[in-house]
Amino acid sequence: MKRIIIFYGIALAVLVFLLKQLEYRFFIHDLSIEFYVGIIAFFFTVLGGWVGYRLTQREIVIVRSGNAFQLDPIQLEKLGISKREHEVLELMAKGLSNQEIADKLFVSLNTIKTHISNLFLKLEVSRRTQAVKKAKELQLIP
Repeated sequence: MKRIIIFYGIALAVLVFLLKQLEYRFFIHDLSIEFYVGIIAFFFTVLGGWVGYRLTQREIVIVRSGNAFQLDPIQLEKLGISKREHEVLELMAKGLSNQEIADKLFVSLNTIKTHISNLFLKLEVSRRTQAVKKAKELQLIP
């Protein structure tokens, strides 16, 4: 009984394989350009996603004039500063205006003002220069 089941199983597998090959040949013959364009589009979509992911990863250690800067994630968590607020703080330390920061991060000017207001509250300061100074003291920015 086992031999009959195995024989029929193998015969059905070979038949399915042959039918799939036949279907594949007709598919490629009828839709060859669309099929290859689809494969290329899928490849570039996956490649673009991978490259975008690699480019958007952030480095935590920044080398500045021979000294290594190490971000203190405990301070970030303790103060409750979000990733986006930290990005705004870094750009603020570089001397960018609110509009320049908004353009660089692709958000509205009001969003940047809200982030800066939140940073002032969390860092307990009232000016941009004070915020940058305190953030450097707490090792939040280089």
